[in-house]
Amino acid sequence: MPVCAAPPFASELAVSCEQRWRAHDLLRLRRLAAFDGEPAWVRDAFERAPYAVVRRALVAEGIVAIGVRGTGRSQRYGTWAASTDVAEVVSPEALVCRAPPAGRAALPAFAALAALQRDAGSILNTVVWGPTGSAGFELATRTAAVTPSSDLDLLIRTPKQLSRDCAVDLLNHLQALASETGIRIDAQLETPAGGVALAEWASGKTRVMARHASGPRLLADPWSAAHRTAS
Repeated sequence: MPVCAAPPFASELAVSCEQRWRAHDLLRLRRLAAFDGEPAWVRDAFERAPYAVVRRALVAEGIVAIGVRGTGRSQRYGTWAASTDVAEVVSPEALVCRAPPAGRAALPAFAALAALQRDAGSILNTVVWGPTGSAGFELATRTAAVTPSSDLDLLIRTPKQLSRDCAVDLLNHLQALASETGIRIDAQLETPAGGVALAEWASGKTRVMARHASGPRLLADPWSAAHRTAS
């Protein structure tokens, strides 16, 4: 997030992650707490769509790390909400079969998503996945967020290791669709150690960047690394 509010708790209390919601979940909020330094556009954006996305950060009990989005790429604000203010949780996978608002289906990001939904033979059908980013936000909130140049961002849940070969096949499939629709498709694997870019895992790199609430880490295997941490 380009701008982020200071945490409303002492740093020594930031020791855990709330399990009721996960990074990229969209939360419908009853209210949005105000903090010093809040950008001027935030209140209007929240009035249009009272939703925020869960972001990766360590939190104190009863607090959720969230991100608010405005009308442009530069309007992103990291802030905090009380768990008691969460009225609804919408996960990316809950949006897979949701249709875009009337008159919006022809936008490239939605056209690409529809193609993935129709592709019964896709490797995506073997995993749990869903749209995030602007497409996910519009599907959840019914508020216009996708533009003709918007990327299609995907989250793929991989609690068990995705083989490099499967990752390559999936990446090639998504890149072919991206070429057809003229947009970028960016997929992130949600591993036990955090978020890992599909393209990075498919590249065969010795270590990949895993984005975790406690911070990014370079890991050879995000699945075995998380297991060792838990043991």
